[in-house]
Amino acid sequence: MSGTIDVTEAPVADAPAGRRSPRRGRRLGDRLLFGYVWLILIWLFLPIAVMIVFGFNDTQSKSNVTWQGFTLKWWGRLDEYPQLLDAVSNSLKIALLATVITTLLGTLMGLALGRYRFRGQGATNLVMFAAIASPELVMGASLLSLFISVGVQTGFETVVVAHVLFSLSFVAITVRARVIGLDRSIEEAARDLGASTWITFWRITFPMILPGVVSGALLAFALSIDDFVITQFTSGATQTFPLWIWGATRIGVPPQVNILGTLIFAVGVAIAVVNTVTARRRT
Repeated sequence: MSGTIDVTEAPVADAPAGRRSPRRGRRLGDRLLFGYVWLILIWLFLPIAVMIVFGFNDTQSKSNVTWQGFTLKWWGRLDEYPQLLDAVSNSLKIALLATVITTLLGTLMGLALGRYRFRGQGATNLVMFAAIASPELVMGASLLSLFISVGVQTGFETVVVAHVLFSLSFVAITVRARVIGLDRSIEEAARDLGASTWITFWRITFPMILPGVVSGALLAFALSIDDFVITQFTSGATQTFPLWIWGATRIGVPPQVNILGTLIFAVGVAIAVVNTVTARRRT
């Protein structure tokens, strides 16, 4: 008809033969990445799964490396090795004490490094990263030389000092990263409304950096409770859980070691889950 325009859709050209569509290539890349992540997770958690499983092994010898049947009897016989329980107790006490001290000092250091500019800040950052990057063998030997040169008897206290020193950098860097990302306008608004510096810190600043503080504390606790090399140099006659396991490998590691390791792992997972749920509710 007159005044009517016949509009026809242009045919969609097919992709050239032999050329893969971008969407299909993207899906293949996502699947490969997904599979790679799962392989890494399996590789990381497989030793932990073996530890948990062999806590139920009905072994009849001192060597707990061959599966001989399922049993729950070892869970009720943890007191058969009093020295093992003492070693676990020492590890927990050292880790808790070192975590408290490290969290207090590291939080203050993180606040100073993330908020202020002062002379020697570059050298401080260099020392912190050097403490993280340096091998534990070097740090352990240097701390032992320091304690011997000043006439300090190695033992429980020197282990705590050593754990504080190598964990301090991790907490300070974690808190500093949180401080750098803070919105300073919120603190300025609190001061404009009449809040003092102290009230602004506790009501505004500290709740905002609390996730970084908690993360640093958990990291310090994890680093402390399973440390072996530095503890070996500075422990003296004090036995910790890793040191006891190292000594027991010569005659055979009992299933109770697997059980205590499982309990420690379960507590760590529970703390991490609670921290994650609390952070999500807060956000």
